[in-house]
Amino acid sequence: MTDIRPFDRRALEITEAIVEQVKPEHLGLPTPCAQWSLRQLLAHMAGQNHGFAAAADGEVTDASVWADRVVDDDPAGVFRASCARVTAAFAREGVLDGEFWLPEVRGGQMFPARTAIGFHFVDYVVHGWDVAATLGVPAPFDDETLAAVLPYAREVPDGANRREPDASFRPGLPAPAGGPLLDGVLAMLGRSPKWPA
Repeated sequence: MTDIRPFDRRALEITEAIVEQVKPEHLGLPTPCAQWSLRQLLAHMAGQNHGFAAAADGEVTDASVWADRVVDDDPAGVFRASCARVTAAFAREGVLDGEFWLPEVRGGQMFPARTAIGFHFVDYVVHGWDVAATLGVPAPFDDETLAAVLPYAREVPDGANRREPDASFRPGLPAPAGGPLLDGVLAMLGRSPKWPA
């Protein structure tokens, strides 16, 4: 099986570069992500990085490691630190042979490491775009990264759970034929590439 960790790292690097453009005055802006402000979205993103890192390190009982992180006057620094933490955890030798406990997925289950890292990969492509759309800046994910994330995006169930108020993804939208690959990934996961229109 393909090791998707290099693609996950690439998605994080691109997302980190987008988040570097966030200033404290941007934190109250609305985002494409449900009812979250940019501050809430970044708090979630940093918390998820720490949670995935803890899961990679073997945490199987303490859901508090997934808690949102405080985002203050250095949003880029908070996110950068979380990226360093999860990148180091995913790079650990033997991590792909284990399982991750994901308390927020399907009621809290153990997942093969490759599957769990695939979930993380999807999250940071979509959330990277969320931040870029909020700021009105490009989300420069390359086609190789997007082609790698596509199979994982297709595996995200598109059922009633996507209509729940706190769902990570909304029901899928039709994607224009022949459009950019990123637009297709976003539409599949319920994001309008033309947000906020």
